[in-house]
Amino acid sequence: MTPMRYDDTTVALCRTGLRVPPTSSGDHYHQGSPGCLPAIPGIPAQVCIQVCPPTKETKERYTDPGSSYSFGWSHGKEIMNGKPDILKGSYYANPTVDVPGVSPELREQYREYYRSNIWPSPEEKGVEGFEEAFKNLGRFVFQVGCELATACQPFVSKHLKDSSIPLPDLIGTSQTTKARLLHYFPPKQETVVPAEDEPIDSWCGFHLDNSLLTGLCSAIFLREEGDNEPRIVPSPSPTSGLYIRTRGGQLVKVSIPSDCLAFQTGECLELVTEKRLVATPHCVHIGKGQERVSRETFALFMQPDVNQKVSASETFGQFSKRIFASHYDHSSM
Repeated sequence: MTPMRYDDTTVALCRTGLRVPPTSSGDHYHQGSPGCLPAIPGIPAQVCIQVCPPTKETKERYTDPGSSYSFGWSHGKEIMNGKPDILKGSYYANPTVDVPGVSPELREQYREYYRSNIWPSPEEKGVEGFEEAFKNLGRFVFQVGCELATACQPFVSKHLKDSSIPLPDLIGTSQTTKARLLHYFPPKQETVVPAEDEPIDSWCGFHLDNSLLTGLCSAIFLREEGDNEPRIVPSPSPTSGLYIRTRGGQLVKVSIPSDCLAFQTGECLELVTEKRLVATPHCVHIGKGQERVSRETFALFMQPDVNQKVSASETFGQFSKRIFASHYDHSSM
């Protein structure tokens, strides 16, 4: 892939808390090498609808309670807006390494990052090739993210609290990288409210990512067709989708072209730059006309290893533990 170039305007957007503008990922992404998003539009629905239902036994094969459900399938375990988030399901894995090369002690202490990936059996009907597709897409986003980190380094280096390790190395050598395949369930008819009464974060509450940088793919929408495979449809509503808040508090709808990736700043980057670069608050809005329509997308969280200091008092591992505690009820795990 041809190395990408970013001008000073692109990097300067980091100061506002906006995501870095979408970067064209070229023919490699648009035409679909094996596993790129346009080549696997059915995979998200299959994972969320077929791998987990219909039986409890099937679900449990692909869940990992010991990692705070941070590997494999997760649904209804994360706390959003003070209650379990049942509006979306997720499949988590590290696309860069299946078994992190860390000590048994570190693996046990930080199970959210250092457990082994969980993959559906190759014989699992309906998700054939899922592992390969997930890894290919995740590694592609990771490659672009590393190039972006290199382009941002001259600007970021002026603000890093610990300048001994450049941003590309913090990301590129880390074994905590995590990808999340997201399936936003169609809203139930009884939960639909008038458009004027619907909160902006109706599909996913406002939050910050833990990461240094988060890579985002363009979302696709799928309409349920009874017993048939769901089909890709345009967004049923111009208001549906991802929203962010700028540093000045402005609400901005983010639309990522289908042949592009977008990147946004996470809370870890805010910490290591002592808030000179701020994290991006973001949420997802349902919008009118979403009955029987789901939203599918893929996010890659790029972050340092757990022992990396992110502030005077915390390592990334300690910071993550604090965040996980606020989003998961460990007494039920």
